[in-house]
Amino acid sequence: MAADPPDQPKGQLTLSPKLSGETQRDDTVEPTGKPLHEESPLLSPSGDDDSSEGLIDRESILQDDPVDGYQETKGLLYMILLTISIGGLQLAWAVELSNGTPYLLALGLSKSLVAVVWIAGPLSGALVQPYVGMLSDNCRSSWGKRTPFMVFGGLATIVALLALAWVRELVGGILGLFGADRESEGVKITIIVFAVGFVYILDFSINTVQAGIRAFILDCCPSHQQETANSMASRLVGVGNIIGYVAGYIDLPKYLSFLGNTQFKILCVIASAALSSTVAISVLTIQERDPRLEVARPKGKSGLIAFFTTVFKSIRRLPPLTRQVCEVQFFAWIGFFPQLFYSSSYVGDIYVQPFLEANPNMTPEEIDTLYEKATRVGTFALLIYAITSLATNVFLPFFIAPSYDAAVESSSSSTKSYTTRFSRFLDALVIPWLTLRRAWLISHLIFATCMFSTLLVRSITAATILIGVVGISWALTLWAPFAIISAEVSKRDALRRSRESAQSYQHTLTTDEDPESHPAPKHEEDQAGVILGIHNMAIASPQILATIGSSIIFKFLQKPRGTPGDRSISVVLAAGGLSTLVAAWLTSRIKDEVELPEELMGEGRQTREQRRSMSQERGLIRNQSYTGLNY
Repeated sequence: MAADPPDQPKGQLTLSPKLSGETQRDDTVEPTGKPLHEESPLLSPSGDDDSSEGLIDRESILQDDPVDGYQETKGLLYMILLTISIGGLQLAWAVELSNGTPYLLALGLSKSLVAVVWIAGPLSGALVQPYVGMLSDNCRSSWGKRTPFMVFGGLATIVALLALAWVRELVGGILGLFGADRESEGVKITIIVFAVGFVYILDFSINTVQAGIRAFILDCCPSHQQETANSMASRLVGVGNIIGYVAGYIDLPKYLSFLGNTQFKILCVIASAALSSTVAISVLTIQERDPRLEVARPKGKSGLIAFFTTVFKSIRRLPPLTRQVCEVQFFAWIGFFPQLFYSSSYVGDIYVQPFLEANPNMTPEEIDTLYEKATRVGTFALLIYAITSLATNVFLPFFIAPSYDAAVESSSSSTKSYTTRFSRFLDALVIPWLTLRRAWLISHLIFATCMFSTLLVRSITAATILIGVVGISWALTLWAPFAIISAEVSKRDALRRSRESAQSYQHTLTTDEDPESHPAPKHEEDQAGVILGIHNMAIASPQILATIGSSIIFKFLQKPRGTPGDRSISVVLAAGGLSTLVAAWLTSRIKDEVELPEELMGEGRQTREQRRSMSQERGLIRNQSYTGLNY
């Protein structure tokens, strides 16, 4: 466990990290250290002596500020428990993405209708996550801000998954009670309509859970370990992907027939069990801050127009790094979306070309058999892709120089004074110039190079290697943007809570009840839920553009199924590579450290010495907890 906090001086407020809502205080109140400026917990009053013009030293801050147990350095076990729910969610995503299209086609949907159905993904991502984020930011449940959305969103996801898997039996059975023939055209159409409805419910539910989980990770992780937490989350996403692909390879009805009579039904049961168990582990072992202790935010207007108005206002006041990350994500996902959907088809197309050229007069049955084999070959390439991504997430963090790990800590127990031979070895692995931002930049260049290479590569082995290398870029996409945003938002929130705690502490030292002596914060700012929701809008919106662009390219270049010489998929992937080059350029403009807001640091003008001192405080720190030594 993390070290116990140091003894508190008299009058010290101690905020318990448990979700109990209790605040403890000594019977006697004696101020220690210097009084704090009302606008910042880090600055002394401007009227003090020369020593008070700069930043208060670290010990003075720690004495005057309440101890925030959530800022204590966490160990490996805590990180796993905190992020394990996103691994279970990824398994549900994998089942839908890998098996959803064949299942809908088997129900009788045409390919054009299936394409329309899958717009549900980016549509729900662009709308649901910001809305859920807004609701969770204002949630005052005793469970916490994010837990209710994780729990009830998870339940809705499970219901939608199982209902989709058994839609034939559900709809056919209910209509059969009224004498309808299950094989009639009307019943088949009704089954399709309900299946499409369940797909939309599933996507909206998954996005609800995802919004809750991402904000849950940000809120419950110390600000100086956001890179660590998001790296662990990306690892568990990789594990979920691999489990999904491996399960798709196995003939599940042969071994798990008691769970269902089809592959899709069994996969949905497994995904439901994984999601429910992982979410339960996270919410039962990790406690959120009690939102009832926070200052209540004024309730705004409700309704669709009010929602969009709030979102647009939030976009305009995004923190600077978060805004830059969203710009990068917009262009990056124009390239990633086609790659995710067409990589297996690209490899499969290379596989079938020699057979089509050798025998251009194949029967429809022979063509179907050939493309079934091609699908398995393409799925194997995706398995290599997932393994590469997981390996990158496991090993790359040991070589990354932490640049967004916060130097502002609210507890002296947040650092360790000892080193071990193993920790020194891990420190030696760090490449000083390879920051997370630069690794993300390199991953964009790798992705663009691989996408351009699809125009030239025409062998199965080379294509499989190409898709496998793209797994490196995918690993950084799951890690870097979330880590950068989480670090900025977490640091800002920590300073905001510290300022509010200091003002509350000052209130206990005076009998002045004038409300103007404790003014409300002057700067309105959004919390983690809304910010992460807007980030997801930056991911989902370009997916719609990529879908439209891909459709246009296919319209002009695609050849009929079974016709040799079709290179349309390669052109679509290469076009995505062009967009990723823009994302790489935008990434090069991002800074390697978090700029703390001036309104949180204090409104007084800073001297050159103060700015130099603050810059040193924000310096890079090697986070020892990543080694898993602290439990």
